[in-house]
Amino acid sequence: MAIHTISNNCVVVSISDSGAELQSIKSSDGREYLWQGSPAYWARRSPVLFPFVGALMNDSYTYCGNTYKMSQHGFARDMNFSFEGKDGSNISFVLNSDDKTFEIYPFDFLLRIEYSLNSNSVVVKWTVKNTGDKAMYYSIGAHPAFNLPDYCAREDCYIQLDRIPSSITGITGRYADEGKNVIGNVNITQNRLIKLGKDLFKNDALVFENEKIRRVALCDGDIKPFVEVEFDAPVLGIWSPYKEGCPFVCIEPWYGRCDAVDFNGTLEQRKWQNVLEPSESAVYKYTITVM
Repeated sequence: MAIHTISNNCVVVSISDSGAELQSIKSSDGREYLWQGSPAYWARRSPVLFPFVGALMNDSYTYCGNTYKMSQHGFARDMNFSFEGKDGSNISFVLNSDDKTFEIYPFDFLLRIEYSLNSNSVVVKWTVKNTGDKAMYYSIGAHPAFNLPDYCAREDCYIQLDRIPSSITGITGRYADEGKNVIGNVNITQNRLIKLGKDLFKNDALVFENEKIRRVALCDGDIKPFVEVEFDAPVLGIWSPYKEGCPFVCIEPWYGRCDAVDFNGTLEQRKWQNVLEPSESAVYKYTITVM
């Protein structure tokens, strides 16, 4: 596993070719903003979720009459990407389909992941291309985990949204309970703040669907933002392990979602599924800003 670094006058960012996963985001004064993957809480840091986001019913899916096994969040996070190159504060990695991926995901694809720096921001860009001869179905998402300040326990920090949502999808087990709007269980102030109380993640992630949220900030006890994530994704997950004293929170823009609790359809019928025709490609971006 090789670690690659890009930097400017504001931040130093490290990325592994394993999963093309962010490993570190440090400010010029040495403050580490990215969770460092202690297995006591969660062993990952910022996995890229592809070609699925979340859990599939019974960890499998059906396509063209065949059933394929697939673990939660897909396989890209556990695969070695090829290092494409680095140009100043820009770096890119690529993953191509092969015989191994085709056994569990019957599509030919190219996934390129690029990181670039703009002052104190990290811009993450994904390009998905269908390199096969049939329509390709997929999801993609981010899962970055951010350290909370040393001086502020999780229960004293806040999430700040850029708008007040009308609903939050309930989670039952690992699946979306689309008939359960749990927004009544979450206290959202007029300033769009949600306090990170110890029971906020008791039932797993907060999942916002099609709420047009485009910016989420993590704030300390004085409601001073220290990390902000901007995106244009239709689904947003916010998660932290339901463990006492957990020192990080994940902000997760998703182009996809786990299966619903009652889902029994095919791959093509999954909600929030994306599709590319042969030779088509799609580009997705999100931005992390540290303060």
